[in-house]
Amino acid sequence: MGFDGLPSMDRIQKTIAALKARGVAAEVVPGAAEALARVKDLVPAGASLSTGASLTLREIGLDDLLKGASHPWKNLKAEYLAEKDPGRQQLLRRQSVLADYYMGSVHAVAETGEIVIASMTGSQISPYAYAARNVIWVVGAQKITASLDEAFHRVRDYVLPHENSRMLESSGGKMGSRIGKLLVFENEVPFLGRNVSLIFVNQKLGD
Repeated sequence: MGFDGLPSMDRIQKTIAALKARGVAAEVVPGAAEALARVKDLVPAGASLSTGASLTLREIGLDDLLKGASHPWKNLKAEYLAEKDPGRQQLLRRQSVLADYYMGSVHAVAETGEIVIASMTGSQISPYAYAARNVIWVVGAQKITASLDEAFHRVRDYVLPHENSRMLESSGGKMGSRIGKLLVFENEVPFLGRNVSLIFVNQKLGD
C-alpha cells in the first residue's frame, strides 16, 4: 500500500468537507509558498505562537522565518530553547502550549474526517486536543487516507519507520523513535470556543 502519492482534487475536496463537518476549518493551497503565506495571514501581529516538531513546517520555510527577526510574532519556542537552566526550560516548554497560536502538522487524515497524530513524548498532544486557543496544521495532501484504519497503517507502517531512521541518523545511532502517544482527533466541539484550521498543500510535504 502506497502512502506517498498525491490524491485527486476530488478526494481533497471530499476530505475538506468531512473535516468541516467535524469542526475543523479546512482548505487547500497549491504549494509550499502559498502555505507559508496563508499562515502569515492567519496569525495576527503581536500574537504568541509555538510549534511542534514538524518536517512540514520546515519545508514550507516557517522554521527559517521564525529563526530570524523579520516576523511580527512572539516566538515562545525560541524563548524556551534559549533558556539554559534545565528546570526553567522545562517550565517554559510546558507553558508554551498556551500560546495564542500553536502550529504543526499531522500524520494522517482520513477521507471521513478523522485526524491522526503520533508523538513520542506527547508534547504536541495537549495543545492540539485542548490547551491552545488556535491550532493550525499544515499538511501535505499525500497524507490523506481512505479510512481511519488506513490512517493507522500509515502512521505505524510508513511514518514511524521514516522518523526512526531520521532520529537514528541525527543521534549517531544512539536513539530512534517510537510512538508514545497517539491522538485521534474526531470532532472539535463548538462550546470550547477554539479555532482549529487545517491547510492541505497539494504538494508532497513531510512524511
